[in-house]
Amino acid sequence: MRTKTDFPNINAKKPEGVKPEGVPYRVLIVDDSMFVAKQISQILTSEGFEVVGTAKDGLEGVEKYKELHPNIDLVTMDITMPNMDGVTALKNIVEFDPKAVVIMISALGKQELVKQSLLAGAKNYIVKPLDRVKVLERITSVLKSL
Repeated sequence: MRTKTDFPNINAKKPEGVKPEGVPYRVLIVDDSMFVAKQISQILTSEGFEVVGTAKDGLEGVEKYKELHPNIDLVTMDITMPNMDGVTALKNIVEFDPKAVVIMISALGKQELVKQSLLAGAKNYIVKPLDRVKVLERITSVLKSL
């Protein structure tokens, strides 16, 4: 049976979630759906990202961001959540840290809320249902543009 040493270039690409200096990008996931949060986490960790925290609503997300700051590179934020919606949480995070990198996660049909998010400082958005390739494309394009 052949092993990886027989094909040294197989899977040689650098993981998307690792900074040029070799350390992983640190991510906070804010989503009220445990399923979606787990899905995002699995997609990101499979590419070398480090998930440093999760929050189940906007209020908890803002608190976690402040607690983890400045050791956080990216936030994925659901738009529709209890206690505090994603747009309000985004505004609170950007007010606390104008350099915050937040990517919104939205269900289809929420274009107006996505537009509000982008105007409030979100760097991009991802539409549910989540597609691994699109999630990684959106996130890496934002991180590369910084």
